Amino acid sequence: MKAMIMAAGVGSRLDPITQSVPKPLVPVANRPVMDILFERLADIGINDVIANTYYLAEQIIDRYSSNPYGINFNYIREETLSGTAGGLKKCQFFFDKDEDFVVLSADGLSNADIKAGIERHKKSGAIATIGIKQVAMEEVPHFGVVVTDENGFITEFQEKPAIEDAKSNFINTGIYVFNYKIFDFIPENTFYDFAKNVFPKLLELKQIDTFEIDEYWSDIGTLEQYKQSTNDLFDGHCSFAHTGIIKTNFGACISETSNIDALIKGNCTIGRDCQIGKNVQIENSIIWDNVKIADNITVKNSIVASNCFIGTDLVSQIVAANQHLEKESLSV
Repeated sequence: MKAMIMAAGVGSRLDPITQSVPKPLVPVANRPVMDILFERLADIGINDVIANTYYLAEQIIDRYSSNPYGINFNYIREETLSGTAGGLKKCQFFFDKDEDFVVLSADGLSNADIKAGIERHKKSGAIATIGIKQVAMEEVPHFGVVVTDENGFITEFQEKPAIEDAKSNFINTGIYVFNYKIFDFIPENTFYDFAKNVFPKLLELKQIDTFEIDEYWSDIGTLEQYKQSTNDLFDGHCSFAHTGIIKTNFGACISETSNIDALIKGNCTIGRDCQIGKNVQIENSIIWDNVKIADNITVKNSIVASNCFIGTDLVSQIVAANQHLEKESLSV
């Protein structure tokens, strides 16, 4: 079986940290999300993967053209964005006629049993099978909601409904298993979206099955979700390979940098080749690679992207890459 990763998005809701890296390369516990996706696919025997790329495409291509996961990486470059389904259509040449394949969103972080989803898909014979996740009702307005019949086939979609209007609290996770027939429902050279254009047609034919994801699922599509996903890892809600968690008197840290003398509070991640000064306090923060923090600085509830110098206290700040912040340079 083959797979596609939808990796073309700009990641504007993660601005400013996506000014320097595409969303699929945003690190969780110092590992790009796309690394984790590749690892998941390889674990279930999927080694042929294609991605549609657009924003900062070269970084994705350079990273995965040669990779340690045994993935045969293929890609297309989109000159203009063509929607979720339009991007898949451009990858049609990669897939085998009459075969099934997996499609994943590049910002999804999950322990979902994709193999179980594949088995469900093959058993039902549906054109599309969607991984769905039950969430708390108060979270429903943030997601696309799915309504199913007694057999698990989708009868209706609701896009970010108000709580009182929601007919379900199961959401679309962006984990898909498709049959090659899906391409019959996507025109060439047209901006086309799964939710708006493809799924309504498949609904009429009763051709969208579901599999429930009991395991952890999140996405890093917003800054808040990104921070929450990092905390979920520390709290043991999700799992993937990463550098070990170092417990401190006041918190925990995942670090790629040795000789850190800082006071660590809450859950913190620190990337490679960072230089942390004396008498530094880091609390509930995400520090990317090659960041230098001056002496006597506090970084609290903040995200600092790569190659920054931090010479002033940060509280609830998001710092783009390559910034040099002195005390007078930070606007409040």
